[in-house]
Amino acid sequence: MKAYIKPAGLRFTILTILTLLLLSACSLTRKLKDNQALVRHVKIKGVDKEFDEAAYLYIDKAQQPNNWLNLQFYLTFSKNGKRNIGEAPSVLDSNLVEYSRLQIQKFLRNKGYLKAKVTDSVAIKNKRASLTFTAEEGPLFHIRKFQDSIADPNVRKLYRTNRSVFSHIQPGGRFDTDSLAYDRDEFYLVMRRNGYFDFVRPYITFNYDSTFNASVVDLKVIISNPIGKASHPVYTINNTFISVTNSNGRTTGKADTVQVDSQLRFVDYSHKFKPKIVKTYTFQKKGELYDVDKQTLTTSRLSELNVFRNVPNPTYTKLPDSTHRLDVRLDMIPLKQMTDRVEGEVLFSGGRYGYNIGNTFTNRNLFKGAEILQIKTNWSILFDNNRNSANSGGIENQDFKIGGSLSFPGIISPFKLPVLGKYGVPHTTFSSNYELFYQKDLVTRQSWINSLTYDWAETSRKLHSFTPISIEFSRGTIVDSARAALERYNRYSYIYLIGRTVFTLGSQYTYQLNANKLNSLDDFTYFRGFIDLGGNTLSLASKLLNFPKDTLGQRKFLGYTFSQYTKLEGDIRWYRHLGGEQQLILRVNPGIGIPYGNSRQLVFEKNFYAGGASDMRAWLPRTLGPGQFNRASFYNNSSDLNRFKYLDQFGEIKFISNAEYRYKIANDFFGSKLKGAFFADFGNVWRLNDSTARSENGSAAIFKFNNFFKSSAMDIGAGFRLDLTFFVFRLDAAFKFKDPQFSGSDQWVMLNHFGELFSHGTFKDNYYRDNQERYHYMQLNFGIGLPF
Repeated sequence: MKAYIKPAGLRFTILTILTLLLLSACSLTRKLKDNQALVRHVKIKGVDKEFDEAAYLYIDKAQQPNNWLNLQFYLTFSKNGKRNIGEAPSVLDSNLVEYSRLQIQKFLRNKGYLKAKVTDSVAIKNKRASLTFTAEEGPLFHIRKFQDSIADPNVRKLYRTNRSVFSHIQPGGRFDTDSLAYDRDEFYLVMRRNGYFDFVRPYITFNYDSTFNASVVDLKVIISNPIGKASHPVYTINNTFISVTNSNGRTTGKADTVQVDSQLRFVDYSHKFKPKIVKTYTFQKKGELYDVDKQTLTTSRLSELNVFRNVPNPTYTKLPDSTHRLDVRLDMIPLKQMTDRVEGEVLFSGGRYGYNIGNTFTNRNLFKGAEILQIKTNWSILFDNNRNSANSGGIENQDFKIGGSLSFPGIISPFKLPVLGKYGVPHTTFSSNYELFYQKDLVTRQSWINSLTYDWAETSRKLHSFTPISIEFSRGTIVDSARAALERYNRYSYIYLIGRTVFTLGSQYTYQLNANKLNSLDDFTYFRGFIDLGGNTLSLASKLLNFPKDTLGQRKFLGYTFSQYTKLEGDIRWYRHLGGEQQLILRVNPGIGIPYGNSRQLVFEKNFYAGGASDMRAWLPRTLGPGQFNRASFYNNSSDLNRFKYLDQFGEIKFISNAEYRYKIANDFFGSKLKGAFFADFGNVWRLNDSTARSENGSAAIFKFNNFFKSSAMDIGAGFRLDLTFFVFRLDAAFKFKDPQFSGSDQWVMLNHFGELFSHGTFKDNYYRDNQERYHYMQLNFGIGLPF
């Protein structure tokens, strides 16, 4: 659902809310009892800078100062805690202060300051408390000597072989109990990867002897044997039993039972699965050592097939003999095979309104091998009362799409390839899509796209998508009166672009790095590179076979001109964690499309566009650029301005950059986490050269390095993100700061006309006179998911 709010109404709403919140804050201290105080400030002194932020986390949550907005939500909406909204006031509690002091002291000692002492002090003024925790860290203790005591010789060998890989404990290093816990966990996993099914963490203990005067520690790791045994048993995998229930989780009726091989027995109560797909992603093989990583790999890949609702960890049964073998059992519940999802959104903006309705039908497991068939339809209609005052029901434009895709797990190829399932389930996808676009008094355009795509993961961080063949056919029909009007403005290139029939045969490749970290708060760099090559094979064949030419001298295939081009696009992002749930993201998104050989211009659908909820957020999609293109100075009468109001603005070159600061506002906002963001966007699209830009204000639309900043747009804004765990609702308000359609200092619309941000004035009146539409500083964008 998209809704656009009038600026005056938005301003009144914001002022009203802020007034209520301020009144709530002022009344809080009056509600406290005489012996109560609100914790407003907390300070920790004497802690090494390396641990300062971590030490703060050991202060009890109820004694940490409230997030101001969190507190106001509680006071305004929770009805004294009856509703779970916001954050209750942090009232001073001496018991919790003492508890916090001890926790900070324990934390410092765990970090090697074994003589650390922490004291606390409280200052109260006007029922507002300030807490100060002062630490005397003392000397930092280091490890002088490290040795091990391991009774089982096989375990001893395994420990000494792998210790250099995982251990954080080294002679001369800081004594740190967190490092001891880390080493314990890491060696526990080493054991579980090497057949030690019964091994548990308590077998690993640490003894240390500290010499206080010398500030050193002698450390020993002890790995004990099971009580009454001379060694730890090593287990191997025996038989595997996998069952699939009905979609309701029941095991009623007669099942399909197959003994797949000497290891795997497959039982299917749903009668909808072939055993091959389960066997392919069962990584624990008979006779191999038990390995917890292969166990996790099996359950993860079976879950990623997206045909099972629940893939639990398997259960293991020890054989009653002395061979130390394990029988494996895995019981899975399938998802419903067929589902149908309807989605819709409504648009209101000034005199424009419209709707978008979509339907997705999914058939999981079409051929009993986890194949997924999806059929999607989408219908969008836009009305504009400003242009259809005589006929308010008139359709301005509409777009109908229908497509199907069939995805197979694994790589389908004439060559024998290894199973690429270690880091993710690979897929082979066949797809076919049709689109019909109609714009009133301008054009009707149709396109068909058919493709074959392979997706696979090289590692958990590196993803690949390769489309070896993509066949596209597009056709446009321009209304005669629109063609005549475009010819008056010498827009022959646009006529040629949207009105021609063209065939494209190409290939695409996408590489992604660190996509698996996009929802984390880690410091990392994300990269996505995309290349699209079209027409090169046909160009070579046309020369060898002497394909016929059209009137413009371009070669034809099957009676239609084919396009030839190269398109490149990059997306580079730098994510930096600023503590807590604060994050800074910097993004650069450049792209270029170059027609050559058999093409003078890119295919219409291959061009770049700016504006929308994910790049230049203060502009509607396809309404920015190219370069300094200005509609009012180009079209010299109001009828043509209205006729070409929705003419797409595009370019062969794109450069978009974004900066966004994200932070947490409220932990509990009507049961969800509320986050905020401040952002700035910079960039535009441009035409490549004179031959493609001659009809759009000439050189003003062309990309030139010495004109880059002048022809770029800029916006600033803020937004909210309602985090529902599974997805995020997003609302951004973006404001135009620099608009390249104007000249010189007039581009700085925010600085020059700030007084007209939410009201009318000379600037907006002049713009309306010249452009036959209102100038909108602000654009509200509502969406699902983060912008990038």
